[in-house]
Amino acid sequence: MKFTHRLALGFLIVCLVGCAGAAPPRRPHDICEIFRERPKWYQHAAAAAEKWNVSIPVMMAIMHKESRYYAKARPPRKRILFIFPGPYLSSAFGYPQAIDSTWKEYQERTDNRDAERDEFEDAIDFIGWYCHMSYIRSNISKIDAYHLYMAYHEGQAGFNRKSHLKKPWLKGAAEEVQAQAMQYAAQLKKCESDLQKKRDWWPFW
Repeated sequence: MKFTHRLALGFLIVCLVGCAGAAPPRRPHDICEIFRERPKWYQHAAAAAEKWNVSIPVMMAIMHKESRYYAKARPPRKRILFIFPGPYLSSAFGYPQAIDSTWKEYQERTDNRDAERDEFEDAIDFIGWYCHMSYIRSNISKIDAYHLYMAYHEGQAGFNRKSHLKKPWLKGAAEEVQAQAMQYAAQLKKCESDLQKKRDWWPFW
């Protein structure tokens, strides 16, 4: 009996640890607190920013808007007979809420075929890549969080067709991303030097 209890307790601890790892940061509107809580996230975000020349605040603001930093985020399900859960409204998944086809394109174009949408390192790199492609395909400045988010939501082809102009609600969403990016940028100025020092020592901590 004691062995059974210990086994059950061990299983519970493993479950709790696993769930905690997938939980979003406790203070998602404070980028300094996010990176203090998840120091490796700063390493990955900084690497993506250097690779794609897109700022950390812009990438993080897009991720926050898309998933609120839930690793397993999915869109709502359709309802069958108004009661039973049906299929998801789209294939969007993970931190970046990327759909299957766009994620596959990212994997192929970056030769990162093992990338996973519920891994922060891959997700932040994807967002940086997508903003870079919006700069190339739609001529959107990499500091223009407002229009980068519109292209992120609509796809570059849709943005170029001006599909976003037919969705007034999307303007509000893009304004939220822009405001969040500005807030993150102001916060990051106060803590990035300390984060950078830790990044320099990353292999040892």
